[in-house]
Amino acid sequence: MSSNDNTTAAAEENIPKMRVIRVGTRKSQLARIQTDSVVATLKALYPGLQFDIIAMSTTGDKILDTALSKIGEKSLFTKELEYALEKNEVDLVVHSLKDLPTVLPPGFTIGAICKRENPCDAVVFHPRFVGKTLETLPEKSVVGTSSLRRAAQLQRKFPHLEFKSIRGNLNTRLRKLDEQQEFSAIILAAAGLKRMGWQNRVGQILHPEECMYAVGQGALGVEVRAKDQDILDLVGILHDPETLLCCIAERAFLRHLEGGCSVPVAVHTAMKDGQLYLTGGVWSLDGSDSMQETMQASIGVPAQHEDGPEDDPQLVGITAQNIPRVAQLAAENLGISLANLLLNKGAKNILDVARQLNDAH
Repeated sequence: MSSNDNTTAAAEENIPKMRVIRVGTRKSQLARIQTDSVVATLKALYPGLQFDIIAMSTTGDKILDTALSKIGEKSLFTKELEYALEKNEVDLVVHSLKDLPTVLPPGFTIGAICKRENPCDAVVFHPRFVGKTLETLPEKSVVGTSSLRRAAQLQRKFPHLEFKSIRGNLNTRLRKLDEQQEFSAIILAAAGLKRMGWQNRVGQILHPEECMYAVGQGALGVEVRAKDQDILDLVGILHDPETLLCCIAERAFLRHLEGGCSVPVAVHTAMKDGQLYLTGGVWSLDGSDSMQETMQASIGVPAQHEDGPEDDPQLVGITAQNIPRVAQLAAENLGISLANLLLNKGAKNILDVARQLNDAH
């Protein structure tokens, strides 16, 4: 080896190796697109770091012949990813926030909630019904959805339609719609269709007056180990303050109701002039019985915290050290207050009956 080779080898040894951050995700195309978008933002913020994406299948991806509400598993799309996080095989995981339970396993926290896409639901029609709406579909048309929340609200609104479970990732569900004659339309999250670049398939956006959305729908959550301060600091910059506060209120509402995917619970949040408005509702499985209310709280959309991070415990599974604590608590209290209002009016009975009927079928 020449002296030049020796010099080069020695120089290479002295170059500090780029730190690698391992990012966990589901294998579906949508999950990869969502994870890639978060990683692209992190790369721009931290050009000195390398990000490796590790994709894996979850229980919810593998069990495709059973309705989500029947599987009885609270962490259908998160458990395997959390296991990798616990085993230190990944440093952070990107999820659709609506897939994350309001109570996380010990040792985990949501370290970032990114800016929300449109949280509403969208209708995709079979090619022979393009140009229709749910209202103008023929009598007894079958509409596919894997969500009790959607089915309960839409059955109430459109009693001439029939609703049937459809499972699989977005690609699978669209293929079932297009290639089979079983479904006249399917209901999907508008955010997922936009992220996939399939806005041209949206035949109708369901506004909250027609169908309120799922808690956290349209937002991405970054889950990390609760005690991993380096990674918490790394991802905390991704928090979108308005999305964060809306989702804290929504998750507090759902947690206090003790709701989940086995009962129809839906929300609608809006921030205007420093006021956070939260509408929440519960439905019987067939939509015939329902209850909804709206409350508001003075909250403001805070700028990034100027006093440095606070060592505060998480709220509804979320750690946001760079957002004022007072705003987070106001959002959480709004969700709890609205849940209590509905419970005091008899919502527990509606939910209990819905849960029992779902378990029995």
